[in-house]
Amino acid sequence: MAAYVISEVDVLDEELADVYRELAEASIRRYDGRYIVRGAVPEALEGTWPSSRRVVVVEFPDADRAKEWYASSEYADALEVRKTALERRLLLVDGMPE
Repeated sequence: MAAYVISEVDVLDEELADVYRELAEASIRRYDGRYIVRGAVPEALEGTWPSSRRVVVVEFPDADRAKEWYASSEYADALEVRKTALERRLLLVDGMPE
């Protein structure tokens, strides 16, 4: 069953965020992930959403593969850059059974 990593992002440093994106994208591909949504500013149909916040959704084959990616040495460099590039909330959810 597919799993989704959902990130709610506030960019602190656009230049470092570009470095983070490049590193993250390469690592995501290595773990069979693909972007579904990347850096979108959502339109709030209910409630409020800060205009500075972006959303990223990455699909992985399953939750185990997503966890492998997050803990991987390939993603470690991106995580280090993330500390100063952006603040975020990162969620992992399972998709619907097929």
